[in-house]
Amino acid sequence: MSFFITLVEMTDANRRELENVPKVHSMIHHGLTLAEYRAFLHDLYHIVWHFCPVMAVAAARCDDGFRGVRYELYERIEEEKNHETWVLEDIEAVGGDVQAARSEAPSVPVQAMIGFNYYSAERVHPCSVLGMLYMLEVVSSVYGGRVSDSIARAIGRDVDSGGFKFLSSHATMDVEHMAKLNKLVKTIDDPAAQASIINSTRVNFYQFSQMFGEGGFTSSVAG
Repeated sequence: MSFFITLVEMTDANRRELENVPKVHSMIHHGLTLAEYRAFLHDLYHIVWHFCPVMAVAAARCDDGFRGVRYELYERIEEEKNHETWVLEDIEAVGGDVQAARSEAPSVPVQAMIGFNYYSAERVHPCSVLGMLYMLEVVSSVYGGRVSDSIARAIGRDVDSGGFKFLSSHATMDVEHMAKLNKLVKTIDDPAAQASIINSTRVNFYQFSQMFGEGGFTSSVAG
C-alpha cells in the first residue's frame, strides 16, 4: 500500500472532524454573513502570506535524500507566490479593510498553525511541510468551490462579480496540485519523514478547525 493511501487513511478522521464543526458545516451549505466572510478572508490572508516562506524553510532543510521534495517545493513556491494579493483583492471587493488585514494579527488558532508549520519544518523534519500542503489542498479542492458559491448566495453576490478570486481559483488549481502531491508522497519511504507528514496533517486540520470554533471570526476586519 502506498504511503499516500496511508496518509489519507490516517488523517481522514481529522478531515471529517473539520467538516463536522458547526460553523464549517454551515459555511459549506449556507455560507457566511458579510462580516464573517471579511474576517475569514483576514485569517486566510495570513495563512497564504506564510505559505511560501514555510515552504522555503522546508526546502532549505531538504538534503539530497529528499531532492524530489526540495524541487517540488521550489516549483510550488513559484506557482503560489503573490497569491496573498488575491486575498487582498477579495477583501477590497467585499468592502473589507485591506490595511487592517495587512497590519493586524490573525486569530489565535491561525497564529498557532503558522507557528507550528515553521517550527515543524525547521526543527522536526522538512517533509512535515507536505502535511500543511495536504491539508490546505484537501480543503481547497474538496470544499472551495462549494464554499465560494454558498457564501456568494448568502451575501447576495455573484461569484464572478468579485470577492471570490482566491477561493474559486484554488478550488480548481488545487485538484491538479493534489495529483502532483499524490505522486510525490508515494516516493517517501523514510519512517521519520512519514511520521512528520501524518502529524503535521493532523495538527493543521485541528488548528484550521479552531478558526471556526466558539468566538471565531472576531477580527476587527469583520467590521
